[in-house]
Amino acid sequence: MAQDPQPNFLLEIGVEEIPDWMIQNALDHLQKAFENLLAENKLGGRVFWTDATPRRLALVARGVLPGQPDSVEQVMGPPKSAGEGAAKGFARKQGVGVEALQVIETGKGEYYSFEKKVAGRPAVRILAESLPGIILGIPWPKAMYWTSRGGARFIRPIRWVVALFGSEVIPFEVAGVKPGAVSQGHRRFGARDVPVSIEHYQEELEKNHVLVRVSSRRKRIVETLKRVLPEGHHIKRDLELLDTLAFLTEYPTSILGSFDRSYLALPAEVLVTVMRHHQKYFSVEHEDGSLAPYFIAVMNTPSDPEGFVRSGNERVLRARFNDARFFWQVDQNRKLAGRVEDLKAVTYQKQLGEQSSYWHKAQRMVKLVCELGGDADAQRAALLCKCDLTTEMVKEFTELQGVVGGLYCRAQGEPEAVAKAVYEHYKPEGMEDSIPSTAGGQIVALADKVDTLRECFRIGLVPTGSKDPFALRRAAQGVVKILAEGEVDQSLRVLLDGDETLEGFLEDRVRHYFREVRGFAYDEVNAVMAAGWSDLKDLQSRLEALSSVRPTGGFEPLAASFKRIRNILKQAGFEGGEVNEDLLESGAESALYNAIGELELTGTDYTADLEAIAALRPRVDDYFDHVLVNAPDPEVRANRLALLHGMLTRFSGIADFSEIVTS
Repeated sequence: MAQDPQPNFLLEIGVEEIPDWMIQNALDHLQKAFENLLAENKLGGRVFWTDATPRRLALVARGVLPGQPDSVEQVMGPPKSAGEGAAKGFARKQGVGVEALQVIETGKGEYYSFEKKVAGRPAVRILAESLPGIILGIPWPKAMYWTSRGGARFIRPIRWVVALFGSEVIPFEVAGVKPGAVSQGHRRFGARDVPVSIEHYQEELEKNHVLVRVSSRRKRIVETLKRVLPEGHHIKRDLELLDTLAFLTEYPTSILGSFDRSYLALPAEVLVTVMRHHQKYFSVEHEDGSLAPYFIAVMNTPSDPEGFVRSGNERVLRARFNDARFFWQVDQNRKLAGRVEDLKAVTYQKQLGEQSSYWHKAQRMVKLVCELGGDADAQRAALLCKCDLTTEMVKEFTELQGVVGGLYCRAQGEPEAVAKAVYEHYKPEGMEDSIPSTAGGQIVALADKVDTLRECFRIGLVPTGSKDPFALRRAAQGVVKILAEGEVDQSLRVLLDGDETLEGFLEDRVRHYFREVRGFAYDEVNAVMAAGWSDLKDLQSRLEALSSVRPTGGFEPLAASFKRIRNILKQAGFEGGEVNEDLLESGAESALYNAIGELELTGTDYTADLEAIAALRPRVDDYFDHVLVNAPDPEVRANRLALLHGMLTRFSGIADFSEIVTS
């Protein structure tokens, strides 16, 4: 087995701190652009890894060739009919004698040609020409001029560049910086200049308190978290926060802090949100899951021997908790029910004109809840669920909207069903999130999302490409998930108010849900949705039945026959008709007709129905083996087409079997 080539290319772009949420997209683009460079220039090799810290983007490749392979270029000359003089002139232009030319046959006749050998260019030269464009071509949500107006644009100033091919520095300049073989260590605890090589790149930086690989930083965070965790406690699981902190640090270390137990009188949701979203702290819980008066911060330093970092974080958190406690107390002076009129001053979507406020949205939601069969508690929740937008708590901690409303409902004596529905009405916030836990909550969440979709599509705010500023895809995914997994029995298309564009948008989300989230095969999803997709629970039942029956021996061959039937009908332009039994031929045709007539479908037990349909396979095979559909007699031909059309129509209520891909 050939040995995998060692890394022979290193690029490091040293910058001022990059926002953590921008890093992964930048790395993805950098890798793709470099791979395209290698492919387009036939330099072989592949990207070994890309990674980043807040102050550097790095790419390592292996197996990059020293240069392009030599190639042969076919240079076309004049037609042979132009004569010997033209041939000599062409040869002279190519720097060869006329005897070196060839005559080749083309669609336009015989032409002189010359096979010109083109020497491959060195990799270093290609890389030197291409890397500035690749670096400056990284797309950022925001980029700035860092040299001069009209000069290089980048997310932050480029401070240094390492660009090595083997041991050779690649010569170029980007944003006024020339590459070298010198990186930089940790801003406070590393050397200003760190000589590096491809072989020892990571080791040299680690000596200077920089862990280049984000996986190494995650591992260190987890290890140090466990080290400082008080005995008998555990950390509130938060993988997203772990990823964020890994991209915010170069040498992370966890420290344990504490806060006064009196703050635990506030709801845990408020305290956790302050710690997580505003301070990026991990919460600590007792073994029973209740919140403990501790937090764990991750600092970008090796240690905190004097405790200065710990005490500073405790001081900041104390101030934030005091704010939260103050907002909670102030907000209790007015009940949510007394804030409904305040929603008239809160704009939901200004392009809606007279219906642009959250008060109008709340009224529409109440109406929708009624249409969905929601009880008095669900209607009350729909009226109150947006009122927390007017509270001081949500104005300061916007991540708590909805949650605060539910907590305030409970504290202010609203029924528990109302509080629960308000608390969960933003759920699910993604395909991985759970739906509201109660039927009333599902109805309120559904009304919220359906109203958002209907009103935005009504005024033309339709997502295009990757742009979705109003999170309409997320709203649509939530609608699909609630209807598929919840207790609400409602036709999806009926909810869309006849908007064909919105119907197409939701149809795509339904297809995505059953393929990507539920894991059904794409052709099974296409087949079942072709028979109707509005009732998602029914759609799911048909999919499960199709998926279970498909592996049986007769099903896929029958599906292939259905595809054949559809093609025959399409080519004939046949749109339907009654079968005349007197025109049926005895034998295979009559046998198929009788078998179809004798077949009884339940219409509810889809597995049994599909098994019964699959049992027709021998009759269908026999029909096509012995019956000529396109009979010379027009009446007989039309009768046979009517038989096939009737069979296709009757059995396509579960799925369009012609959509099944057969081997």
